[in-house]
Formats: sequence, C-alpha cells, structure tokens
Amino acid sequence: MDLENKVAVVTGGASGIGFALGSRFVRRGAKVVLADIEQRALAEAAERLSESGAEVLAVPTDVSDKHQVEALAATTINRFGAVHYVCNNAGVGSRGLPVSDLPVEDYEWIMGVNLFGVIHGIHAFLPHLRAQDEGHIVNTGSIASVVCMTEMAPYNAAKAAVLSLSETLYHELKAEGSAVEVSVLCPGWVRTALGTSDRNRPEALAVSFTSDQATRVQQRREKIADLFANDSISAGEAADLVMDAIDNRRFHVFTHPSMTDEVAARFERIVAGDNPVVPAI
Repeated sequence: MDLENKVAVVTGGASGIGFALGSRFVRRGAKVVLADIEQRALAEAAERLSESGAEVLAVPTDVSDKHQVEALAATTINRFGAVHYVCNNAGVGSRGLPVSDLPVEDYEWIMGVNLFGVIHGIHAFLPHLRAQDEGHIVNTGSIASVVCMTEMAPYNAAKAAVLSLSETLYHELKAEGSAVEVSVLCPGWVRTALGTSDRNRPEALAVSFTSDQATRVQQRREKIADLFANDSISAGEAADLVMDAIDNRRFHVFTHPSMTDEVAARFERIVAGDNPVVPAI
C-alpha cells in the first residue's frame, strides 16, 4: 500500500511498539504525529524519526483525557490537513495483584488509558476518516484480550473490551459500506517498558503497597521476566506485523502463533460448556 504523504497518528509513540510503528510509517513516506504522556521521551523520539527528513510532529497527550485527544486530532488536521492512519496504542500494565487486593484506583487508571484511550481516539479521529472514506484504525489490545491471566484483572478487562469495541466498529463500518478499515493488535510478550508503567501513574490515583503485596508483585515480575526471556519478540517485529495487516486489510494481528493455540483451546472449552482452566500465569 502506498503511504507516501499519508498522515499517521500513533499514541504511546515515544517508545516500544508505538515508536516502532512511527518508524515504519516514516520509512514508507508517511507524515507522522507521535503522541505520548512522557514529554521528554516524546521529543527525543520525534527528533530521531525526523533525522531522515520525514515530517514528524510531537504532541504531548494523556489519552485518558478526551479533551487532550480531541486537541491531538485538531492539531493533526491543522498541521497536515488530513489523517489516514490512527494507531490507538498507548497502554499501561497491571501491577500483578489478585482481584481481592486490587484498589479501585488500579481499575480507574488502567481502564482510563487502555480502554478509554482507544475510545477517545476513535471518537476524535473516526469522523475525519469516514468523511474522506479512507483510512485505517489500529487499536492495541493484547493476548489478554482473549486469554485471561491471573492477577491482571484491570488489564484483562480493558484489553478484552478493546477487542469487542474494535470488532463492533469493524462490523458497523462494513455494514455502511465504508472503506475505513479496522485492525486490533493482540501482542504476546513484547520487549517494551510496559512493566514499569507506574512511572506515569497520576498522583491522584497512587496507591501504596503493603510489604506482602510488594513481595508478591516482585515475585510475579521475576516469573514474567523468565517467560520474556524464552518467548519474547521485539517491538519492531510487532510493528512489522501491524504494517502487514494494514497492507492486507486484516483485522486480527497476533504476534505469537503458540499463543493462538491457547485462544483456540479456550473457545473450544466455552463452546463445550467446560469450566476455565487455570493458566500457568
């Protein structure tokens, strides 16, 4: 697909999958708008991408705030006159505690970024895509969108909702005959800074750990780190899969074939009426 002079917006664009997506759009000739809550990292990311001569605009944005996302859309249109690709990618990770120990603030923060960040992106940008009858929305879900892992309730719930929202939007656009496409990225283990998301947690939603909880969280992180070492991919590899999905107008984007086996097994149990199987993590 020819992306020359097209306009791509990527939230969570300062690092990880977001930055990798921005670099792929730049390589293919697109003008890129990077949005992120980390202003210094965002400025550095935009500078790196613009070294090739590409037009890159950095817009500090908290995607949990609908007004900031609306401002992101307005800034994009004012600067470039159009938008064609919208990657609602910004996300934060779960701290790793059971439902019984999770404060409401964890749900408010994680759902605010991971789910409402996508909702705000759709509401702000979809009218422009529909009006020109051209474009592609990519929403970042997770393998957790379809396979529930323990001690990640807010993250699981948010990512499952992202998948449902994306599929609903896909159906509605197809039903109205729109040429606007939708994809949902469901990555497995990807080497990003998601595990240190608390660095961006707003003070109003800060909650202290007990010593027991801190120990439990650390043990879980070590267990996940072991899994990462054996079955992780780079952010660039995930971004390449997204670009391939855009080129081929494919809705589902899974990064780990081995994990899709777990997805199939889960839905077989659902159809059979069997109880869930407790996951290894």
